[in-house]
Amino acid sequence: MAQFLFQVAYTSDSWATQVREHGNVLERIQPLLDGCQGSVTGCFYAFGDYDLVLLADFPGAEEAAAFSLAATAGGSVKSIKTTPLLTVDQGITAMKRAEEVGRNYHPPVATSTAHRA
Repeated sequence: MAQFLFQVAYTSDSWATQVREHGNVLERIQPLLDGCQGSVTGCFYAFGDYDLVLLADFPGAEEAAAFSLAATAGGSVKSIKTTPLLTVDQGITAMKRAEEVGRNYHPPVATSTAHRA
C-alpha cells in the first residue's frame, strides 16, 4: 500500500453545516475510502491554511487521486493538496538509487557572467 497525506480546506458553507450538525468526518469519507480501497492511518483537524489533515493508505496513485477527486466533487472542499509519502526506508532506498543512476548524468552547468573579462 502507498501512503498519502491529504491537506484539506473546507468552504465556509461546509463549516457552517459541520458546526450545526457535528458530523464525524471519518464516517462521511468512509464510503469514498471503501470505493478506492483506502484506509485511514490518521486524521486531524488543523489550524492554518488547511482545516483537516488525513493520512491514508491506498493501493496506488490512481486510487488516491480518485479519492481526492470524489471528495472535491462533493462541493464541501475549497482546496485539497495530496502528497505521496515514503517511509524512511523507502527514502533511503530512493537515495541509493539516485546515487546509482546519477553517476552517468551530467547536468548543464550555468556559468556566471560576473567573472568574465
